Amino acid sequence: MQIMDVLKTIYESLYFRILTNKAIAANDGKPLPLYQKALCGLTAGAIGACVGSPADLALIRMQADATLPAAQRRHYKNAFHALYRITGDEGVLALWKGAGPTVVRAMALNMGMLASYDQAVEFFKDTMGLTEATTVVGASAVSGFFAAACSLPFDYVKTQIQKMQPDASGKYAYSGSLDCFVKTFKAGGPFKFYTGFPVYCVRIAPHVMMTWIFLNQIQKFEKSIGL
Repeated sequence: MQIMDVLKTIYESLYFRILTNKAIAANDGKPLPLYQKALCGLTAGAIGACVGSPADLALIRMQADATLPAAQRRHYKNAFHALYRITGDEGVLALWKGAGPTVVRAMALNMGMLASYDQAVEFFKDTMGLTEATTVVGASAVSGFFAAACSLPFDYVKTQIQKMQPDASGKYAYSGSLDCFVKTFKAGGPFKFYTGFPVYCVRIAPHVMMTWIFLNQIQKFEKSIGL
């Protein structure tokens, strides 16, 4: 799961760089304000989430399968078997079940991660005068925290939608993302969406930091060979 998160974040980050480079070019080479960086992050997250939604669904189903009673388990052998079974049993479009909250969650995560990273780099490097290595590590940590804080509520709703099963009468617990949000809010208030935040932050923040450090090394390598 961690490897999938890193890979997904890397290509979403590449989308972000492409979008920001185009926006900077359109802005006569001037640095982008925060709201434009946030918009680029939202767009990159939406694109990446649409592409990765079937794989995300398969992973959620496989993780949830072990927690179900034996009679309700789907017995997926691996991610490819899960995708095959979902397509055969529920149709191709079922691969994008929960895609709405998945896209929204990715947009929120990317907005928190990508926009905060650039702002943190500018603060640590230009305002505080830190070295490049310290700036990258510090900005990566800030980015990881905001990525987790912005995305957890949407991740909670997405997970509830993707792992729910029909009851004996064939009805699902939630009719959709909005219904899940409203029922959860009524049952536990806004802090219900942040259940398990420390664990979620420990899961998200390291892979965000790894992504930024990895991308920074790629950029340095590209400069060294004149790309």
